[in-house]
Amino acid sequence: MDSCATIARYGHRLSATACLDLDSREPMADKLRDDYNTRRVTMATQTASVTPWIQISDYSPENWTAERARACCDRLESNQILFFARPPFPFSGTDRAYFLAQKSSDSRLHKNVSYRPASDVLRGFGGDDRSSRLMHDTMRNYSLQVVGFVKNLLTPYASKLQLDYASFRPIEEEGRDLPLHKRNDLLHVDAFPSRPTRGGRILRVFTNISEKARVWITTDRFPALAERFAREAGLPKIAATSGWRGVRHLLHSVGVPIPDRSAYDEFMLYFHDWLKENSRFQSECVKEQIDFPPMSTWLVYTDGVPHAVLSGQYALEQTFIVPREALVKPQVSPIRVLEELAGAVLAG
Repeated sequence: MDSCATIARYGHRLSATACLDLDSREPMADKLRDDYNTRRVTMATQTASVTPWIQISDYSPENWTAERARACCDRLESNQILFFARPPFPFSGTDRAYFLAQKSSDSRLHKNVSYRPASDVLRGFGGDDRSSRLMHDTMRNYSLQVVGFVKNLLTPYASKLQLDYASFRPIEEEGRDLPLHKRNDLLHVDAFPSRPTRGGRILRVFTNISEKARVWITTDRFPALAERFAREAGLPKIAATSGWRGVRHLLHSVGVPIPDRSAYDEFMLYFHDWLKENSRFQSECVKEQIDFPPMSTWLVYTDGVPHAVLSGQYALEQTFIVPREALVKPQVSPIRVLEELAGAVLAG
């Protein structure tokens, strides 16, 4: 029995039709919006071959061993979700009440309120000085608590974690009218246009502070999707442009304002959009619904677990970039999967 023997499996499974190989991307118009705004999930007899989550019920900072920390890194990198029924870090009722008091119709709030820990800056909140300072301090406290928790839970990463943004999401996800590529209710893997990772992985910690469940759907994990769709989505072409990317990297290094993206980052951005544009994939792939209860927290590599948010309001989130050299199972990382498929180095 391994070191995570006390971690219990739990979740909610939803049957759906199996994914099919695609020979084209269908035009995205009213059909896809109608399908997903009504939260329909195609039902059939086949189920996704993944476990919804792994629940950890006995975490404590004082008694968490290096062996269990490494095992949790392994599970996350294998594209499983770690779940806690309650926040495994200090989070006060006062802070929760403050966030819940923020109304989505409030003109001070944007789609997301973001906090940037590296610069200690709040974005997306337009209140007066006093209210902005309160939101800033509450977001900073959430970020600090999550960072301390993650460094203890996942000690193999602790010295190499790259701290990214935290966010507060006050808007109800169901029924949002967004441009196609920005829609959260379509299955996708994460990639950041302005913050390339060059093969580092995107680890996110979510806390559902709402009084109702936050509903996700997931599908087959990244290795299976890449094997099925990466070539069709343009991986060979993108992998063949490494020479130009070297020039772009040089120009970026001397101050030219162009994104310094590797071939890996370029493909992941394109694949994010490609999956959302592909109506046949969205309607026919295996789906698994996961209902995250109120006050639960979960950790997930969102570059490896395709996901969509069907409904939910009032969530907090902290993002980390885990560099390749910190991974305990680098052979299953998205960049390694894509490099094997492309037969080329993609991080340069």
